[in-house]
Amino acid sequence: MSIILMSIQKFVDRERELAFLEERYASGNAELLIIYGRRRIGKTELLLHFARNKEHVYFLASEKPYRDNLRELQRMMGDFLGDRLFSRVEFSDIDELLIEFSKRVQGRRVVLIIDEFPYLIEHYKPVLSLIQRAWDMELSKSDLMLILCGSSVSSMETEVLGYKSPLYGRRTGQWKVGELPFWSLREFFPSYSTEELVKVYGVLGGIPAYLLQFNPEKNFDENVVEKVLSKGAFLYEEAEILLKEEMREPANYFIILQAIASGRSRFGEIVNATGLDKSLVSKYLNVLEKLGMVEREVPVTASRKEALKRGRYSITDNYLAFWFRYVLPNKSYLEAGLGKEIWERSKEDFKEYMGGVFERLLRKPEVFTKLTDFRFSRVGRWWYKNEEIDLVALNEREKKVLFIEVKWKDLSKREARGILKDLERKAKLVELDNWEKYYGLVTKSLEGKEKLREESYLVWDLKDFEDPKRS
Repeated sequence: MSIILMSIQKFVDRERELAFLEERYASGNAELLIIYGRRRIGKTELLLHFARNKEHVYFLASEKPYRDNLRELQRMMGDFLGDRLFSRVEFSDIDELLIEFSKRVQGRRVVLIIDEFPYLIEHYKPVLSLIQRAWDMELSKSDLMLILCGSSVSSMETEVLGYKSPLYGRRTGQWKVGELPFWSLREFFPSYSTEELVKVYGVLGGIPAYLLQFNPEKNFDENVVEKVLSKGAFLYEEAEILLKEEMREPANYFIILQAIASGRSRFGEIVNATGLDKSLVSKYLNVLEKLGMVEREVPVTASRKEALKRGRYSITDNYLAFWFRYVLPNKSYLEAGLGKEIWERSKEDFKEYMGGVFERLLRKPEVFTKLTDFRFSRVGRWWYKNEEIDLVALNEREKKVLFIEVKWKDLSKREARGILKDLERKAKLVELDNWEKYYGLVTKSLEGKEKLREESYLVWDLKDFEDPKRS
């Protein structure tokens, strides 16, 4: 059965994550696992699903004081042990509590999950050293499977996984939980067309909690207006809440993200649009990259030296990209209840926005490899001056290259052939002499697909997303 919460009990596409956890559980050794990922990604549901038929204690840390959290964890351990007296024992700190609990469950394979672990760090940083002490003294020799989970990506990567962390070198495994793959969206919206699914992906990405906000019985436009562009809706405020929880200076991140969302992709353009000092912009962009909200792309064939100068920034989180393009700039109108009017006015711009979404979707290996058997070692964009190719897939071992243009449009055979001929022209500008070259086109719908394939072009449209590998 697939794995991510859709309703109370139905899950979709977390097989790899579950297999990882099950393998560690079956090892029979003491395990200290670090599970993390952005908020709303489905970590808690994944862990509860994994632990449901196993002996386990699940503790969700909160923002209350450290000692209150510790007492709550102790109480839950006592309930698990069926020992009321355990809850009344005076432990000096979490290390003694963990050591005693480990001894009490000796010989049993027990899973202990501490969720939202960064809250404990925030209130009492020595908790890291204390868990290290408990691990070194007792837990590492036990049958316990200890899982530390967190939504604050920066805290988990720096405080828990970082080189200076007391837990560095102690963990036995880690997993960053990412978005659901595009193909999973069909499970949420079984009656939607492929075009509608791509548009949903463009607004929400693969975040389970966001996908659950849309009503599969309503059409795409109704969902956008009611669930994103309406005051009081969960997704109307979510971007602000998300950034304020993760960032210390959210205002500066806001103006940087808004600049990128409005089309400023180069570093200098972002600096000029924000009015911030170059060093600050560099610092904030670095943080956004680490959080997986922004990426810096370089031409796929660029050398290391060229990569330093030719980077472009884009928002990789589709929900944030949509929110900063259509919600934040229109807040005054949306507050007045004009979501439907704003959406109607934004339809043409949304087509342009979807062009970028469609390009990024096609560059994802799980999508690209389902459309074609072309084997590649690198895939990305290429550009030079005013020329650009949407997707270039390199097979460096066999010296083969596939050039692809991606268009969120309905194309005639004549239009498609014109784009492909221009692609062949641009491909000559890419310095890949003596490479075997292939040319392709991906579009929303394409007339005369079979005829173009007979001419040795690799062409796909959304119908091929329903029947992958047909090319």
